[in-house]
Amino acid sequence: MPTAVLTDRERTAVQAYLRLLHTVRAAFDVEGGPPLVPPAVLAETEQALERAGLTGNEEAFFRLLENWCPQPGP
Repeated sequence: MPTAVLTDRERTAVQAYLRLLHTVRAAFDVEGGPPLVPPAVLAETEQALERAGLTGNEEAFFRLLENWCPQPGP
């Protein structure tokens, strides 16, 4: 399995995205209305992606994410 070596900014972007993903999942688990995601979580992710130069480059970002945090195999 290849190991990706991320820059600090890329790692921060991946971590912010994963926090956003977990926050969204948790919001869907709450009963009683539409899921709410705090604007600060969205802003943190957007800023981290921008600082890493990944805004608008989803293909490169998801490649980093997949290499750094691979899905478990069968």
